[in-house]
Amino acid sequence: MPLDRRHLLLGAAGVVAAGPALGHHGWSGYDAGTVLTLTGPVREITFANPHCTALVEADGKVWTCVLAPLSRMSLRGLPAGSIEVGETVTVVGYPHRTESSEMRAERITVKGQTVELR
Repeated sequence: MPLDRRHLLLGAAGVVAAGPALGHHGWSGYDAGTVLTLTGPVREITFANPHCTALVEADGKVWTCVLAPLSRMSLRGLPAGSIEVGETVTVVGYPHRTESSEMRAERITVKGQTVELR
């Protein structure tokens, strides 16, 4: 049975729509059985999708803290510009299984305000 143009277009649309989903990672790379609490100054902050990130100096190293997506950060009271370089934050989350200085943040405290990120 030959494919008609309609089937080809539907197939192509499915591949294009799946592209962003393929680029997004899952959370299985993080150890949810181990909870980390890091407190220290922000060395770099990025408000961008798919997830905002903060480089936080704590425990003698600089940690990459994977935060929530930009829209969720804004909805929960932390829009772009609300966390500044040099500001002390506390981040609670799970360590990456293979990247020794990366964590998935579940909550962050900034200027006395604690925000749940998930």
